[in-house]
Amino acid sequence: MKIMNKYENCLLCPRKCGINRAAGQTGVCGVSAEIRVARAALHYWEEPCISGEKGSGAVFFSGCSLHCVFCQNREISDGKAGKIISKERLRDIFLELKAKGANNINLVTPGQYIPDIVWAVRDARRYGMELPIVYNTSGYENADELKQLEGIVDVYLPDFKYMDSALSAKYSRAKDYPSVAKQAISEMVRQQPGVVIDDATGLIQKGVIVRQLLLPGHVNDAKAILKYLHDTYQDSIYISMMSQFTPIALKDYPEINRTVTRREYERLIDYAIKIGITNAFIQEGNVAKDSFIPAFDGEGV
Repeated sequence: MKIMNKYENCLLCPRKCGINRAAGQTGVCGVSAEIRVARAALHYWEEPCISGEKGSGAVFFSGCSLHCVFCQNREISDGKAGKIISKERLRDIFLELKAKGANNINLVTPGQYIPDIVWAVRDARRYGMELPIVYNTSGYENADELKQLEGIVDVYLPDFKYMDSALSAKYSRAKDYPSVAKQAISEMVRQQPGVVIDDATGLIQKGVIVRQLLLPGHVNDAKAILKYLHDTYQDSIYISMMSQFTPIALKDYPEINRTVTRREYERLIDYAIKIGITNAFIQEGNVAKDSFIPAFDGEGV
């Protein structure tokens, strides 16, 4: 099957718009079939086993199928920012990040470009790019399309944002988010059933790390997510509990227009310990800052 066929009647994401991105049309993700990238640089603010000391080679793709009202990357998620590049240039970016000392290639919000990513990774490997590929996603992924990534992606880094479909409908216009994320994570774990950490470097080589961003006032929903993940996958995955929610332009959503309190986050951590979660990351200190949002200035593109 030709790469372009996937874009001509695009069903890549769970929205399944069915529009012809190859002809320049745009669906919910906001981008056509042209690859648009806003930044490609060493990134130091991921989990320690991803960033390490040298940094993760993060490629920030434009466009997104989810569009959460609290998105920190909204500058690029609407698909309008960023530079249009070829799949050959994407391959070269991977190689350049390797040359800069990146621990891995970190594909941020990549789902709308899966066919071209598959090509670029395979071709980069022909040129000696052996770094682990990290697939950094909202979790709102079409599980059938993820199957294209088997043998391509080494580390899956999905969010699990909501267990309550009323919350996902309100904040992401995706009532089906909980069921979609469950299916997507199941496929990710099928492909990478165990976490492999290099003993010498402390860097992840394979596996799944699920991120849970705690929303203000919604500790119970976060607990439900942790329970589901632990009941389903036990210690075969890592869980990253995040307190960095940063309120940006949320005046229409006053109930979440604040940072997470220390007490809320401590309640979540205590619950994780209580139910037996051991493979986990937590955040320390004040991390709810927009200074952690990178500049989408075209660096490295």
